Amino acid sequence: MADYVILCDSSSDLTKPLRERFDIPDYLHGVIYFPDGHSEPVSLDWETITPEAFYTSMKEHKILYSTAAPVMGDILATFEKYLSAGKDVLSISMSSALSSTFPNVEQAAKELRKKYPQRKIICVDSKRYSTSLALLIIHACQLRDQGLSIEENAARLEQVRDRIHQMGYMSDMFFLVKTGRISNFKAFFANLAGVHLMADFNRKGIAEVLGRCKGKRDATEVLLRYVAETGENLAEQTVFVAHSNRQAEAELMARRVEETFHPKEIIINDIGMGCGASIGPGMVAVFYMGQPISEDSEPERQLMAKLIEERKNAR
Repeated sequence: MADYVILCDSSSDLTKPLRERFDIPDYLHGVIYFPDGHSEPVSLDWETITPEAFYTSMKEHKILYSTAAPVMGDILATFEKYLSAGKDVLSISMSSALSSTFPNVEQAAKELRKKYPQRKIICVDSKRYSTSLALLIIHACQLRDQGLSIEENAARLEQVRDRIHQMGYMSDMFFLVKTGRISNFKAFFANLAGVHLMADFNRKGIAEVLGRCKGKRDATEVLLRYVAETGENLAEQTVFVAHSNRQAEAELMARRVEETFHPKEIIINDIGMGCGASIGPGMVAVFYMGQPISEDSEPERQLMAKLIEERKNAR
């Protein structure tokens, strides 16, 4: 087995059972700020608050949380723990379009290469976050276990990261009002009409709304058609279904994905607090490997428009 460790950060949604299963020994902790003024390291394991309490507080009590990237001292200490033990480090970080984590780990790596010139430290900008980052990291672990060197693994990740799709819907519009992304007027009528925003990633590493479906049933059918059109070799994949306090909907979605695509494995998980603070309650999404995402997302928008129109006509 290749002699290097793969390290992630707290935006990855990889809980302890998944980290143990895929041999991820450690992760970098961002910081989360609570409304009472205190802050604490972001935990991937929900040690101080449950996902239900976290997302319910955002919905019912209109509480907002904020987050910050891992501090330099934490990055240096975590990397050095493995470098000093004779291990090389492959760091896979949250999208640089959304966080300063990647430039911070690059700076830490630059400093530590002087101290450990015999060791290799490679930092990869995932161009992804939340459960899509989890999927990329698991792919990296599988490549490591297949015997790829640290350099080969990093190169492969940069080739496949634009193939990781998210297709899901957001049903709680009022949180988007609190974070300034839509107006209260739009949220009121969107919720009244049962509008669900449908989003996938763009090349910058940001989730981009491609269309709007009216009602959960239509949103689910359009989602499955989009996955069918953009996914590749789904029967051979591990597919994630992630949610922010929508367990029952996620389980139903997983059943539909299983019936439709028969993937090798489906993992249902909570969107962690690191990204959940910005995503908010009401999201259900499927994460999978597929065709490369286009440079400008125009083909994806056109596909979504076609699928929504076909769904309307099929009613």
